[in-house]
Amino acid sequence: MTAQPKFLDKPHDERDPDPWLALYLDQSVPMADEAKRAWLADLASPNRQFMLPLVRPLARTLIVLFQLFKIAAPHLQSSTLLHLLLEWNMKTFMSPNANLLVMRHFHLGSEILRFIADNTQHVQLATTPLKPRSLDEVRNHLFLQHDLNLFNFVIHLNRQLQAQGLEMRAPERLDFSAISEQPPALEPFPERLSNFIDLQTAIELYTPIYQLFLTDHDFWRASNSLQLDETIALYIARLTGSDAHLSLVNNHHPLVPMTTLRAGYRLVLHGLSTELLHALLVKLKRAQASAA
Repeated sequence: MTAQPKFLDKPHDERDPDPWLALYLDQSVPMADEAKRAWLADLASPNRQFMLPLVRPLARTLIVLFQLFKIAAPHLQSSTLLHLLLEWNMKTFMSPNANLLVMRHFHLGSEILRFIADNTQHVQLATTPLKPRSLDEVRNHLFLQHDLNLFNFVIHLNRQLQAQGLEMRAPERLDFSAISEQPPALEPFPERLSNFIDLQTAIELYTPIYQLFLTDHDFWRASNSLQLDETIALYIARLTGSDAHLSLVNNHHPLVPMTTLRAGYRLVLHGLSTELLHALLVKLKRAQASAA
């Protein structure tokens, strides 16, 4: 559990209302309380306010330069070194809130894919869940495997449906066994003075590093995986009959891939989309239990 955000401790001043408190109290966007507190506390941090505007143009410049470098060395890569570097940076520099949100993402993404597999009739899919408990597990090629899981899932799911001439539709009763109502059980994160970088700044910083240590092909594939946010949201809508969440999932049209230049920002949207979809499924699960 992360520390209490400062905006929840301050008294409300009607002449100077806190924007983060307003966003926290607003319930129009479904999100687990643990994640919402961590996300808004990160947004409210001085690091994000002053460091992100400096980091973002530098990071995007590096993406352009590394893209030119990859023309000469398109196959240069080391996923092992990349993930060791990411693990070290997460332990050394990222805030506890940022690490919490990253680790939650692997758990929630795995549960969402399993839910779709469990409720799509006449298909048999073996998923590869990623549910790390500690930052040590990042070294097991966690980020790269996350992207591979998503593409493989979409390919296997739709091949089976098309082979049988079927379309995805809502089952008579939804199976929510894959969806956890409680937060993932995670080991405590480092809280040294050096652990101050918020999630959004960290993502902007690490995106060009991710690009440098992957092949050009792998980095473009990882970037294009962000286009599947709407695809997964549409699957959820078809299975549940609820489409209210579609207006909040916004990584642009799946058939119009974007360049890698804004990959960092779109990765943030991807993380929030996952939190939103999972919160929706938890809400539907509880509603089904109450009705029963």
